[in-house]
Amino acid sequence: MLRVVPFTFNAFGENTYLLIDEATRATALVDPGMYARDEQETLRRYVEDNNLAVKYILLTHAHIDHVLGNAFALRTYPGTPLLLHAQDWPVLRAVGSYAGPYGFAQYEPTEPTGELTPGQTIELGESRLEVRFAPGHAPGHVVLYDQAGGQVIGGDVLFKGSIGRTDLPGGNHQQLIQSIERELLTLPDATVVYPGHGPATTVGAERRSNPFLQ
Repeated sequence: MLRVVPFTFNAFGENTYLLIDEATRATALVDPGMYARDEQETLRRYVEDNNLAVKYILLTHAHIDHVLGNAFALRTYPGTPLLLHAQDWPVLRAVGSYAGPYGFAQYEPTEPTGELTPGQTIELGESRLEVRFAPGHAPGHVVLYDQAGGQVIGGDVLFKGSIGRTDLPGGNHQQLIQSIERELLTLPDATVVYPGHGPATTVGAERRSNPFLQ
């Protein structure tokens, strides 16, 4: 069984997740947004206190709020692969050019060590994550689906009562709606969606009441 543990970090209120395979303690760190020292220590202590083994650093996409903790994670868990869809590699590389003006002068650039590809399966102990391609908010955005657990890590695609913004470079509103319809609304209504900001929701709740999907 895969347990999802959320943390909210940085000035953007970004949700960072630990995905923990209960049987083996194998763990994926998704969208490491920890920037301040206390945020970094909160994440490090949780991993240490719960005897977790971080096997992957996975990025749903590479906007600044989702990658501020990349360098810390790579230092803290050396040799752990940092995976990102190839279409968002340029997005990650651009962060250093605007981090300072956004107030993140201590941001440290990082490079992916591998790709996330549509249909790929990430093996995490006895659990499995399916990579689903969901561009529109960012060109290389993916979501991570845990079919056995009935849950999906959705990044900035679908929120409770809202959807991801599409006015950033590489954004496309029509493409985002199509991604939601194809990759999320085809999942069972009970599927829990853990978004990149704000509270969790379900596919069914958003199908019925999200004003952007009516």
